[in-house]
Amino acid sequence: MTSFMSPALPEHVAIIMDGNGRWANARNMPRAYGHRQGMETLHTVVRTAGDVGIKYLTLFAFSSENWRRPETEIIDLFGLLKTFVRRDLAELHARDVRVRVIGDRANLKSDILNLLIEAEQKTRNNGGMTLVIAFNYGARDEITRAVAALVRDIRSGDVADDGVTEEAISARLDTAGIPDPDLIIRTSGEERLSNFLLWQSAYSELMFVPEYWPDFGKDNFLAALAQYSSRNRRFGGLNPPVSVAGS
Repeated sequence: MTSFMSPALPEHVAIIMDGNGRWANARNMPRAYGHRQGMETLHTVVRTAGDVGIKYLTLFAFSSENWRRPETEIIDLFGLLKTFVRRDLAELHARDVRVRVIGDRANLKSDILNLLIEAEQKTRNNGGMTLVIAFNYGARDEITRAVAALVRDIRSGDVADDGVTEEAISARLDTAGIPDPDLIIRTSGEERLSNFLLWQSAYSELMFVPEYWPDFGKDNFLAALAQYSSRNRRFGGLNPPVSVAGS
């Protein structure tokens, strides 16, 4: 158990795990090697997050845009997912981690879909950290599906005609019941969200770090948490409040 403690520990951290391929290319290795090394970083960060008391950790594992990558790379990524479920799920379960998967499950092949369901079902009663895996996920697609669901509920009479609210949309997102991320980290030096948690990130603290994902170790993660704890989150207001004479 690490000794890291913070009075402002984020409840929910989300990470865009970027740079595996470039990390491998810099070493004249195939991209698949970078993805495999990235899995080792994933193990380290998940363990560290649980140790320090993070309640929710969301990892951008496979975006809906990743289907544009070469088929060989997609096959390798799916192979890593299978390895994760077969090898690492037992450890997560033993550590009381609950796994939740977000993203569009329509048209996923049955073997992949069954793996995702297995991970959720095996850990559904765990009470420790919730590990959210964003797989075949895109934020615009998520919002579109949520709005379509709300429209169906209005047409069916389950929701009033004036029931289009932020709360109603949030309740139909893949992340329903999960608090919005306090901190979003992106590795590799890129400074964009790339269609990740666009609705949920309205007031998230954003942190873009130069390290490629395979180089983002325990110390880097703890440093990000420490930097987060020094930030002043105002959520559109004034903090501390300004005293106005006569008010």
